[in-house]
Amino acid sequence: MPIRLPKAILTDLDDTIITFDVGADIGPCWLRAVRACLPGIGDAAAREMASAMLERADWYWSDPDRHRLGRRDLLRARQEIVAMVLERWNIHDPSLARRIAVAFSEERDRQVRLFPGALEAIGCFRAMGVRLALVTNGGAEMQRSKIRRFNLSGLFDCVLIEGEVGVGKPEAGIYRLALERLGVSAEDAWMIGDNYEWEIAAPGRLGIRGVWFDHSGAGVPDDAPVKPFLVVRSWDELLDRIREA
Repeated sequence: MPIRLPKAILTDLDDTIITFDVGADIGPCWLRAVRACLPGIGDAAAREMASAMLERADWYWSDPDRHRLGRRDLLRARQEIVAMVLERWNIHDPSLARRIAVAFSEERDRQVRLFPGALEAIGCFRAMGVRLALVTNGGAEMQRSKIRRFNLSGLFDCVLIEGEVGVGKPEAGIYRLALERLGVSAEDAWMIGDNYEWEIAAPGRLGIRGVWFDHSGAGVPDDAPVKPFLVVRSWDELLDRIREA
């Protein structure tokens, strides 16, 4: 069946256009941050503390409510995670917790890269007359810094950041706002992204067709009530699928 490009495409940022969790080596980032801020700590203690921070971070981000609040001020959330771990060592030092959080954030930022083919694909869509929206969760300052770093703003007709517009995925309002800004209906739009709930299920319930970046090759969940229009593992594959049609 031929694949026709829609009038508009909404696309995610983190782990879709740029890497964030995909390919990230998070444990060593915590370890380097601990060693940088506690130079006198022994190797075994540093590894134990870094492991505890990794474990605590997994716990913190596993809760949807904490996730929603924490991602709007990521540095503060990371500082809270560090402070909880430091308390196990009977260390009650907010300034140290912040320094470790900053050092960890810098380590994580150094790992961020553009996905191969992302800019080429987006440029191709734009050249074909498709209207484009970047729709991303997170705090305004952090997400804007990524957009500036990779020179992305000029590629999109509108940029919607949760921390700026006050609503984020998977809330229906963010997709409706993007459609309004682009001047299209849900049936004339795709949503591209890696998060099944945020970029496939939630927009799909509004009639937006989803293109899922299944990085791990896990496949569509059998019990998923909303199925993606397309499943790909890279931008190059997406372009190939469109060109083949």
